[in-house]
Amino acid sequence: MKKKTNSLFLSFVVPVMDEEQTLDALFQGIKNTLYKLDNTIQFEVVFIDDGSTDKSWETMSVLVKKNPSIIKAIKLRRNFGKAHALSCGFKICSGDVVFTMDADLQDAPGEIPKFLEKIEQGYDVVSGWKSNRQDPLSKTLPSKLFNKITAKLTGIPLHDFNCGFKAYKKEVLEGIKIYGELHRYIPVLAQELGFTNTEVSVKHNKREFGVSKYGWERYTRGLVDLLTVLATTRYLTKPGHLFGGLGIGAALSGSLILGYLGILWFMGLGPIGTRPLFFIGILLVILSIQMISLGLLAELITRHNDSGPTDNVISEKQGFE
Repeated sequence: MKKKTNSLFLSFVVPVMDEEQTLDALFQGIKNTLYKLDNTIQFEVVFIDDGSTDKSWETMSVLVKKNPSIIKAIKLRRNFGKAHALSCGFKICSGDVVFTMDADLQDAPGEIPKFLEKIEQGYDVVSGWKSNRQDPLSKTLPSKLFNKITAKLTGIPLHDFNCGFKAYKKEVLEGIKIYGELHRYIPVLAQELGFTNTEVSVKHNKREFGVSKYGWERYTRGLVDLLTVLATTRYLTKPGHLFGGLGIGAALSGSLILGYLGILWFMGLGPIGTRPLFFIGILLVILSIQMISLGLLAELITRHNDSGPTDNVISEKQGFE
């Protein structure tokens, strides 16, 4: 493993918000793990201060002065969210393999070799799976439900989309733009481009410093972004299938309702014009016409703007200098 690993340059992109007590220990953990693995490995750690109100930036500045050839630090003007912070880190990092880690020390640096083994086996994206998560039930139960829904809808059998401990080949990140809560869906976006996914079980430490920055609202945002991911991956080049499918479903539902009411009217079982079900049927039929029309317009726009495949869908080239 050493012969393969020491030719790689590794980047660790770490978003930070109010984690001044853990930054030094996290860096030492990364450095010690890599030195034990192979003391010739070249690496960098990129800290992104995402609107911290404590002394996180001062701590980063000290670490940069002590390790100027290894550590980089970025300070954002305010809190923009994890996806934006990661995106900033991805733009400036130089590694052949890019790791993402949380700054709270719940991700154990000692697990890094597991990710590298999978990368060496040929996988493009390696996700961590906190199989023994050290968080309260109020966080673990919603997370399990969220992960099962996401795995079912995306068709990617990962156990933990929320885990921030991941490793990517650099070319994966070059073709992906993330915003909102899309950082958790990078494996989905990567697979759509033809990259390969896998996961490794990782140790998860109990939080000792600071407080969690996430609550129930992140699952709501995450589900909305899941719909965005599904729309922009499965249906990006065929929006007519999405809107047309919804329109046909609405048309069938509306037709069944109106057909049922029509039978009641012919059988003389009372007026139907005042029934709420009558208005629902009409609204569904109108909705179906709108959805199908929108799908056709989306198809026309897509075909007009389609510039063909981009380079990031090509896995190899031969015969080019």
